[in-house]
Amino acid sequence: MPSLFRRKSTDLVDEAVSSVTTEETAERPRGYTPAKGRETPKRPTVGRRPAGPTRPLTKEEERERRRQLRAEAASEFRREGGPRDRGPERLLARNVVDSRRTVGTWFFGGALIVLIGSNAAMPDPVRLISNVLWGALALGVVIDSVLICRKISKLVRERFPKTDQRMGSLFLYAVMRSITFRRMRAPAPQVNLGDKV
Repeated sequence: MPSLFRRKSTDLVDEAVSSVTTEETAERPRGYTPAKGRETPKRPTVGRRPAGPTRPLTKEEERERRRQLRAEAASEFRREGGPRDRGPERLLARNVVDSRRTVGTWFFGGALIVLIGSNAAMPDPVRLISNVLWGALALGVVIDSVLICRKISKLVRERFPKTDQRMGSLFLYAVMRSITFRRMRAPAPQVNLGDKV
C-alpha cells in the first residue's frame, strides 16, 4: 500500500511550475489576470435594483418625497382599506351600511348643537330643546344600529353559512361605519344610497 505522505515525483512538480521571465512580469499591470480564451459575459440588467440618486436629496426634495409617499399610502388606504377591512363578511357589512341613510351621520353635528345649546348662559327653553334633541339623536342611533345589525346578521347567515367571523365584532364594525360621515369612510363606499345589497 503506497504511503499517504510521500513526496511527489520531481517531474510532476516541474510540469506544474511554469517558467515566467522577468520581462513578461514587467509588461503586465499589477492586477493582470490571464485570459481564458473567451470574454467574460456581462451580468443581466433585468431584475437588478435601479441605481440610487447620484447626489443626496436636499431637505425640500426629501420633504416633498415624504409628502408624496404619504399621499400615495392614504389614497391606497382609502381605496382598499386596512387589514381589519378584509374579508367577504366585512365587505357585505360595508355595503349594507353604505346603501342606506343612517342617523349616525347626523350624530356628531347634533352633538355640537346640543353642546352649545346646553350652556348655562342659554335660556331655559333652548336648553330644554337641546336636551330633547340629544335624547332623540341617541335613541335614533340605537334604533338604527339595531336595524343594521339585524340585516347584517340575516344576510351573513344566508350568504356565508360556514363563516368563522365573530358577529359581535362585525356589528361593531358596521355601527362605527354608520356614524362616520359618508365622505370620510375608508374604504370608500362601493354602492350608492338606495342600492339593493
